[in-house]
Amino acid sequence: MSALFNFRKSSYSQLNGECVEVADNIPGTIAIRDSKAKRGPVLRITPAAWRTFHTALQYDNAVRAHHN
Repeated sequence: MSALFNFRKSSYSQLNGECVEVADNIPGTIAIRDSKAKRGPVLRITPAAWRTFHTALQYDNAVRAHHN
């Protein structure tokens, strides 16, 4: 099933090689995988769960920026 996903590097990936890839080309599914393990497991979540996760990342980044 992984071959059906069109993965792209996440904008939250790090320059040090700590990268995840995300695919949103299958309706109702967001797929996430480790860019270093392209044949490894794929985490599949709903778009609503992805939005919640994305919002939490934005909040965390804002809090960190405020404290620095």
